[in-house]
Amino acid sequence: MRSRPLKWIENMRARAGERTETLQRIIPPGISRLTRSFHRQIPGYRVSPLKGLTNLAAMLGLGGIWVKDESLRLELNSFKVLGGSFAVYQFLKKRLGMEHLELPFSEMTSPAIIGKLGQITFAAATDGNHGRGVAWAASKLGHKAVIYVHKGTSPARVKAIEGYGAVVHAIDGTYDDAVRQVTLDAKANGWQVISDTSWNGYEEIPIWVMQGYTTLLSEAQEQLAAQGIVAPTHVIVQAGVGALAASVIGFYRSLFGAKAPVSAVVEPDKAACLYASAEKGTGVPVAFKGELDTIMAGLACGEPSPLAWRLLWDCADVFISCPDYVAAKGMRVYGVPLRGDPFIVSGESGAVTLGALMFIMRRKDAKPLKDALGLGPQSHLLLINTEGNTDPYRFRDVVWDGADAVPEEYRTS
Repeated sequence: MRSRPLKWIENMRARAGERTETLQRIIPPGISRLTRSFHRQIPGYRVSPLKGLTNLAAMLGLGGIWVKDESLRLELNSFKVLGGSFAVYQFLKKRLGMEHLELPFSEMTSPAIIGKLGQITFAAATDGNHGRGVAWAASKLGHKAVIYVHKGTSPARVKAIEGYGAVVHAIDGTYDDAVRQVTLDAKANGWQVISDTSWNGYEEIPIWVMQGYTTLLSEAQEQLAAQGIVAPTHVIVQAGVGALAASVIGFYRSLFGAKAPVSAVVEPDKAACLYASAEKGTGVPVAFKGELDTIMAGLACGEPSPLAWRLLWDCADVFISCPDYVAAKGMRVYGVPLRGDPFIVSGESGAVTLGALMFIMRRKDAKPLKDALGLGPQSHLLLINTEGNTDPYRFRDVVWDGADAVPEEYRTS
């Protein structure tokens, strides 16, 4: 028998306080206005669509399923560019001594500013999308990038990073090994690390990355308002090191306090570092051991970001882990929607939340989780399709050839 579709842990302390110290640091009031003001100046910026899966919601007994489709974000097919670009922008402003000013994008790319800054090399470790976003931002702002990937990174993702002029180094190890190596090499070579994970003495830039993600959330709020929805009742968000999950859950907790949407964090069971941390229950993040060999490449992280973990430990209602076939099912459901629902191209990491939701709503043994989340006909859920088809070979393997099929004993008609 294969791994069961869902394991979950309720975080009973999540509703204890309205604004924690960590929440205040990461998502201070007004930050989404600043991030969006920057992003909207980027050439090619468009608000990514919010797509309603009306018929699927009705089939599952829900009020609405709303998908923020980041597969159409700029030219990178991923939300990650929002965090990487904002962090690079904030770093450059600080280097110029202008951190309290809103400098226009056109001024940041001017010969005068670039000449004043000198040539900077930005460095990052990545499973693909974050590194591509940093490389893109560096090239757009007139600087260089060096990106470290782990041995399992697909050639398609490496090629996409190199397409923005970055030098790519492959590390014989996991994503976490790449993080450690790029940190050492950056110190030796005078590079500036732009990481979405934090460590002791390195928190400012990861905070900027998480703040950058709030642009997609402020967009989503406007789009939901156009549908007459003040806020989603639930958010289900995927996690690697936890930066996006902390940004999403923190954004809503900052806006609505104890009345924030009920939240669930979803991870691969082969890289469930946040789930393991919640399971231990001490409030201290723990590493997940193993090869991290999940198809969800963007979530294949064995060590949580301590900064993101602190916010999630304070604010996330439920932690969920699931096997690869849950993400694969989500990809196929997005790609073959019910009649009248929109078609969505979603990669492995982008689709896992929809896959998890399908199992929550359709399996009897998940009823305790469904009840804990309070899901029903009045529920309006926000999901984020974090990436499109960023690895064409893996995408076709799943969608065309049926790889990672749901085991017979877990299928529903």
